[in-house]
Amino acid sequence: MIKNVVFDIGNVLADFRWREFLQDKGFDEAMITRIAKASALSPYWDEFDRGAWDEEKTIAAFISLDPGIEKELHMAYDDVTDMVRPRAYAIPWVQELRRQGYGVYYLSNFSKKAYDECRHALGFMDYCDGGILSYRELIVKPNPEIYHRLTDRYGLDPSECVFFDDTQKNVDGAIACGWKAFLFTTKEQAVRDLESLK
Repeated sequence: MIKNVVFDIGNVLADFRWREFLQDKGFDEAMITRIAKASALSPYWDEFDRGAWDEEKTIAAFISLDPGIEKELHMAYDDVTDMVRPRAYAIPWVQELRRQGYGVYYLSNFSKKAYDECRHALGFMDYCDGGILSYRELIVKPNPEIYHRLTDRYGLDPSECVFFDDTQKNVDGAIACGWKAFLFTTKEQAVRDLESLK
């Protein structure tokens, strides 16, 4: 029996809109591709989310992958306000699930900088029963430890948890830890997936 619903944040309860964010800063598609390869699509992004590196070290690592766009990388990431935007359904959905008797938690790879500068997009956290952000734990999904840490911290039975994430490897990580889990595409699909477990 499922008693707890656990959500990823980016592209599940909030929009992680890094491409649009770079467009908003005036970069053309060719430059966005270069910036993305050196940052959001690089292995260093996980280190940023993991909280292992501070902002200065992270930006330096991005620059090391493409030194020719040092100025642009600073323009892109010195201020990430609006890289994450709220989804209108997030708070009402969390509230509805809690009314239905579910515990509701978040489990997300999230950097301290994004948390500090995009806090306006994370209002749903105040309505959750708890959660884990990777930068506070120095672990990122799909490391099994991050799933275990959430269930241990809140006294949850993994077999009673369902997880929704927009990245398949993170879904697979939850399943490997004894959770039910689904790849998130839309809220409507997630509602159907949850109903299928009843």
